[in-house]
Amino acid sequence: MSFARELELLQVHCQGEIGKVIVGGAPPIPGATALDMMNHINEVDDSLRRFVAFEPRAGVAMSVNLLIPPTRPDADAGFIVLQADRAHPMSGSNCICVVTALLESGRVAMREPETVVRLDTPAGLVTARARCSNGRCLSVSLDNVPSFVEALDCAVETPRWGTIRADVAFGGVFYAIVDVGQVGLSIDPAYARELAEAGIELKSILASQVSVCHPELDGVGGIAYVMFRDREPDGAIRTCTTLKPGRVDRSPCGTGSSANLAVLHAKGEVRVGDARRSRSIIGGEFLAEAIGETNVAGRPAVLPRITGRGWIYGREFMRLDRDDPFPQGFALSDTWGPQVGDLSRDRK
Repeated sequence: MSFARELELLQVHCQGEIGKVIVGGAPPIPGATALDMMNHINEVDDSLRRFVAFEPRAGVAMSVNLLIPPTRPDADAGFIVLQADRAHPMSGSNCICVVTALLESGRVAMREPETVVRLDTPAGLVTARARCSNGRCLSVSLDNVPSFVEALDCAVETPRWGTIRADVAFGGVFYAIVDVGQVGLSIDPAYARELAEAGIELKSILASQVSVCHPELDGVGGIAYVMFRDREPDGAIRTCTTLKPGRVDRSPCGTGSSANLAVLHAKGEVRVGDARRSRSIIGGEFLAEAIGETNVAGRPAVLPRITGRGWIYGREFMRLDRDDPFPQGFALSDTWGPQVGDLSRDRK
């Protein structure tokens, strides 16, 4: 790892989910495309990810977004999501954090009442429309990458819950979407730990029973997250995405809401022009709209639009000293949960 002795980050959250944005000091990442850069981080050198995602500089309930120069002429900026387990191709909440950081810091010129920002991501081009007033982003709407179903009502054998059914879909990453009643829980803050543990257990089981690979994006494969789902009395979809090493997403999850929209579209429950509200475990909300149809390598796909809001709450500078004994960071099971060993074994 070789970068400036000091990284500058903006501290941002989207509906409670922290998505810090590195705005200065990061090294260039090799690669001709954003996807190449993500694969370089995951397969060649992940030291920057570990430095910013692990203790003592970070905590389990957060992501860090690496700004990159756009590699395509139709983009204004680019970013890669860095999380505890790996770099990921797309995240709705993190994308909203990035747009908010770019506009409110002046790194991309803000135009009121609406600013369009085109983002180069490893998953493809994402067009963001920010509603702006008095120098603030009041909301951000993301025209996400095409989202499609890989399998509906897939039977998964588990030693703990018997046979459960999962919908497997892509919304920027691959999700297994499971109705929460099948694991005997409800999406409530009181069950956050149990939901996290159940989701990570299911993810491990799914890895041995369900194989997925994006037909057009090299290196994008495998189920990234298990998202639990429930329906609210007012028609909203209650969501709870679980992330390694064992936590729950604080936001309603933009890529998960996109994947679920693809599932509802495939089941005939959503048509183009319809919208569904996604509500998180702590009550935050996104609006998920089906704005069009397309196909991905012959698979029917929906074009999702996800609307939410982010808030900048601070700024920090992160230093790397030559004699720092923990340049790649560390994670302990007292706060990161029992699955922390999975991360330690992945170290390069």
